[in-house]
Amino acid sequence: PRASRTVPFVSKAIGHPLAKYASLIMSGVTLPELGFTKEVIPKHVSVKEAVLPFEKFQGCDILLGPEMRSTGEVMGIDYEFSGAFAKAQIAAGQILPVSGTVFVSLNDLTKRHLAEIGRGFRE
Repeated sequence: PRASRTVPFVSKAIGHPLAKYASLIMSGVTLPELGFTKEVIPKHVSVKEAVLPFEKFQGCDILLGPEMRSTGEVMGIDYEFSGAFAKAQIAAGQILPVSGTVFVSLNDLTKRHLAEIGRGFRE
């Protein structure tokens, strides 16, 4: 078995060293012995974002496929999704827009909320 790059992210998000716990469990230690017996529900939101190499490697194909192309990952943590998302984008080197045009795509069930969503962007 292997630990993907998601294991360190989840470990940091919930505050428990999951890879360490896994190795100890494989050697016979139980979850109660580790003090890890309850579901962890963080009070914050964590967002993982890939750092893609398109600016560093000019001329590489920008179409993404199943193979890994990221040169790393970053994490944003905040008490709200919007803050965590913004922090992850900034950490990945993205510039967050403060004005401009917004495209909003809604399904039939959420179209009735379009005016409310639009006002949120305007404010």
